[in-house]
Amino acid sequence: MKKLNLVMWRSMDYLARKMKKSCSGLALSGGLNATTFNKSKRQSKYGQPRWLSMETLFKILKSSDTSFMEYAAILQTLMDSMNDIDDDGNSIM
Repeated sequence: MKKLNLVMWRSMDYLARKMKKSCSGLALSGGLNATTFNKSKRQSKYGQPRWLSMETLFKILKSSDTSFMEYAAILQTLMDSMNDIDDDGNSIM
């Protein structure tokens, strides 16, 4: 599950780059708080992964003009690029 969580957060980094914005700029473009995608917010203080809400995800997809199908393809590409990471987010090399 941690691998999928990493991929979801990396997809926000990807969409920010696609829009030529910082992660803060991406969040603001979706009407969110500028700190929404800060690295410090990606897990709890106890190391538990935090997940994007559907509302947050759809706001970002709308503001980045990305269809859900395009987003699914981005997720798949990112998953495929992480072949050296197991499902718990640990390196297997």
